[in-house]
Amino acid sequence: MTVSERAHELAIAAAQAAADKKAQDIVIIDVGDQLAITDAFLLAAAPNERQVLAIVDAIEERLLDLPEKAKPVRREGERGGRWVLLDYVDIVVHVQHTEEREFYALDRLWKDCPTIPFVDRDLVDADATGSTTASAE
Repeated sequence: MTVSERAHELAIAAAQAAADKKAQDIVIIDVGDQLAITDAFLLAAAPNERQVLAIVDAIEERLLDLPEKAKPVRREGERGGRWVLLDYVDIVVHVQHTEEREFYALDRLWKDCPTIPFVDRDLVDADATGSTTASAE
């Protein structure tokens, strides 16, 4: 893995913020060996423009709440709400409408790069609650 600790921290925090807003197909790609300009891409999708923008807002808020605040140096695509890019230098966040995510297939474009594992904490909590309940029966 070539991502810096800071990039990893930002990517995981941004991914969780996206998951909290019900983003779909969340993937973190380690592009550090392929690109000199960033360490990781975070990809997320949403079924409509309004949700795309809500996810973007949640990511920005979450990264501003980190002990070492992070603000994007560039934000593009906000007007249409179909594909918003947030450039944090260490990571680049792509929040896309589901149709754009399928059409542009950034996952395939970067398929030779490793991914960084991310598991939504709500799913972990649900699994833990379910296994506790099941074992108590």
